[in-house]
Formats: sequence, structure tokens, C-alpha cells
Amino acid sequence: MGGKVTCTLGEVKNRADLIVYWGGNPAECHPRHFTKYTLTQKGKFIPKGRKDRTMILVDIRETPSAKAADIFLQVRPNKDFEMLSILRALIKGQRVHAERVAETGLTLEQLTDFAERMKKARFGVLFFGMGLSMTRGKHMNSAALLSLAAELNAFTKFVAMPMRGHGNVTGGDVIMRWTTGYPFGVNLSRGYPRFNPGEFSTVDLLLRGDNDAALILGADPGATMPQPAIDHLARIPTIVLDPKVTHTSRLSRVHITTAATGISAPGTVYRMDEIPLPLRPPLKSPYPTDEEVVRRIYKAVAKKPMWLPPEEPAAKG
Repeated sequence: MGGKVTCTLGEVKNRADLIVYWGGNPAECHPRHFTKYTLTQKGKFIPKGRKDRTMILVDIRETPSAKAADIFLQVRPNKDFEMLSILRALIKGQRVHAERVAETGLTLEQLTDFAERMKKARFGVLFFGMGLSMTRGKHMNSAALLSLAAELNAFTKFVAMPMRGHGNVTGGDVIMRWTTGYPFGVNLSRGYPRFNPGEFSTVDLLLRGDNDAALILGADPGATMPQPAIDHLARIPTIVLDPKVTHTSRLSRVHITTAATGISAPGTVYRMDEIPLPLRPPLKSPYPTDEEVVRRIYKAVAKKPMWLPPEEPAAKG
């Protein structure tokens, strides 16, 4: 199975009576999420706002977001996939082994109650963050959660949505999807797209040291990726396009200062629910936009002669 069942944030605001945050800390990372779209907003079908909603937080530790939750479920580190698999079994009425449940750090009663709440919700939403997608299992964790959301639609209306970080990471996914057919982990070295998460994903390439150069736009992997990946970025020629100094720009060989998108550079960004938002900058900047810099790099590379490996001498026979 592929794909995801999702919706807009406006639908969440107007319809969601059960909100689940998994592996995220919106109170600190997305501080307007509660007040604009989920917990406290009064919606068309949620007229009482917070009183009409139930929030469940799943994480490996208690964060500031736990104070806003009605139920906090503390899963053991690296046991998200097992917990998701048990929930998928429970909503289908299948029997689960007690020892498997114990591995998650939760009780069967807690997980059964969680499954029943999701099945009985009128409109439920699963928001998941890097605490799910960047731990053991990685993309398989996300796939299990998306499958859980899809399977819940046999009982009620349920959707899933990633809690995006950085500026326009959703835009990157959207563009990759309609140009290559895949959202991430794409290799174009053979002239056509090949998709293989775990092999071609950025973090995996850096951890293995497979790449010998890096061009980074609109992201700060030096602040979020594992230390071995950051160390590899520091070893290789790394080029950063960013309007400000970041952890990554400090370790890069070249930092090109660009105009800040939305402030002094026009463009289109995608909200985390994949709604495109056009940006009209109010100020002018002496710095070039990201697009201008990339086009100039492309033209400079196109002028250089193509490098071919030297021919091997013919074998003497």
C-alpha cells in the first residue's frame, strides 16, 4: 500500500475531535499549531473548541506539549513501529501477545483504550514528527502510521499529516513528487529517478560517506542530523545558500548569502498540509535569490567540458 489519507489544516480546525501528536513537540517547535488549527480553535463542527477535542501525545519523554494533552503515552525509545503494529492489530480485533505489548513500555489496557478512542472518533488526525521518522525504523515508522490512518477509515474518518520542520520542506517534497514521482530518497545519477529510502536518503548517504560534495538550500542539517553525518559534511566541500549564519554554514567551505524568501524575495511556499502560498516581499535586498544563484551555478557548470574517465590501455595478447 502507498500514499496517505490527509486533509487541509482548515478541515482539522473545523472537524477534528481527536488529535494525536506522535513524536513531536508542537508546544516548542510549532507554537501556533495549538491556537490556530487544533486544540483551542472553535470550528464549524467543533463549536466549543478545546472542550470538544481530545488530545493524545505519544513520545519517549514528557515534553512541554504533554501539559496540553489529555492523555500522554510514553513509548520506549525505538519501539514506535512495534506500538503502531499492535494498534493496527487491535483496531482489526486481532489478538496480540502480552510480551510484545510489554516491549513498548505501555500496557494492553492503555493501547486498547487508544485504539477504541481512534475508532470512535468522528474525525481523527495523526500528526507525526521527527521523533517518529528519525528513530529506528525511519521511513518504515512513517509507513506504518500512514497505514494505521488508512485502516481506521473502515470505522471512521481519520487522516495523517507530518509536522514539518524548516522553511519550505513540504515544497521540496511536492516538487520532487510531480517531477520524479517520489517524495525523497531519489537518485538521478543514471539519468532517470530511482527511489530507495535507506540507500539514497540524505542522512544515510552522509552516514556512509558516499557523497563527496554537498549543496544545501533552505535547510540546516548541521543542527538536526546525527553527529557522524555532520562530521562528514565538515570533511567534504559543502556549499550553503542561506540568508543567515547557521550551524551548517559555519562548517561549510562556501556560504552564499541569499535574500530572505517572503521578506525580500518572491516565491511560493507550501504549508505543511501542501497548500501553496504565494509570497509578496515587502522589502528589497542587495543579495540574490536562491533561484538566481542556482541558475548561475547551472550555467557555469554547463559551460565546463564534460569529464570522462581516461581510457584503459588495450590488453596485449
